[in-house]
Amino acid sequence: MSKTLLYGATKIDETNSAYAPVESLAAFQWKNRVFVIFADKDNARAARQENQLLANRAALDERDMVVLKISGAAVRQVFGAAHGLDGEAIRRDLEVAEIGEFAAFLVGKDGTVKLKLSEPITDGELFAIIDSMPMRAAESLKPDR
Repeated sequence: MSKTLLYGATKIDETNSAYAPVESLAAFQWKNRVFVIFADKDNARAARQENQLLANRAALDERDMVVLKISGAAVRQVFGAAHGLDGEAIRRDLEVAEIGEFAAFLVGKDGTVKLKLSEPITDGELFAIIDSMPMRAAESLKPDR
């Protein structure tokens, strides 16, 4: 599996080399972690990824996750609330050039890319990565969690 862990990294805005969250997903910043799956409708890897994540909805909810699937320019909400998103803008911001190829990204609550995948990831592996992040550790300490 090809996986790039960008934990702690930021997406660089080439115009000023400053910290730059994924603009097309700004509505989720500081509220949700967003897992974005790119695939055409009949892509088996995308379906496997989707099923893997939906098998543990309670864990997704506990981690304030939103899961989106992008096919072409269409955005489908797989888990969590999402409205009015532009699939082409998300594709451009995450630099996913080829329509029809599987790709997945984890965008943290700070709005930056934390994980980039070219193959599906298990829910356990994804949750372990999220749980190792400082923001998630801080959330776990809050009494309302």
